[in-house]
Amino acid sequence: MRVRALVVACLVAASSLLIAAPAQAEPATIYIYKVYFDSPGSDTGSNFSLNAEYVVIRNGDGVAHSISGWTVRDTAGHRYTFPDGFRLGAGKQAIIHTGDGTSYTTSASTHLYWGREWYVWNNTGDKVILQRADGSLKDTCSYSGAGSKKYC
Repeated sequence: MRVRALVVACLVAASSLLIAAPAQAEPATIYIYKVYFDSPGSDTGSNFSLNAEYVVIRNGDGVAHSISGWTVRDTAGHRYTFPDGFRLGAGKQAIIHTGDGTSYTTSASTHLYWGREWYVWNNTGDKVILQRADGSLKDTCSYSGAGSKKYC
């Protein structure tokens, strides 16, 4: 009788481990790496100046992850949405420039363009907010305005 109880207990314990295992791992290593909030020189609003203001999102994982529909925004609600089908490669980064431009990819980065006509990131301080496509919070990075960039 004791042997049967022990076998049943072991089977119950083993089945609970199988049930508790997640079906798919969360892309835990997609994160805000840097915000360059104060582009060099005067804030003239030129496209060159706007594109020197950017946010870097990194994938620190060894596999690519879809971040299609994910958003980057500031506290004022300016929102950039990653395009449909966008995948961030293993160890790669996405650089989101504030101004206009044509997206392109290098061996390390994909450069994306927000298409805004004025600055997003306040020179005196702001908060970068990264959200998943379902609206849940993934990461944040706040800065006080000291300097021109913040590594998060």
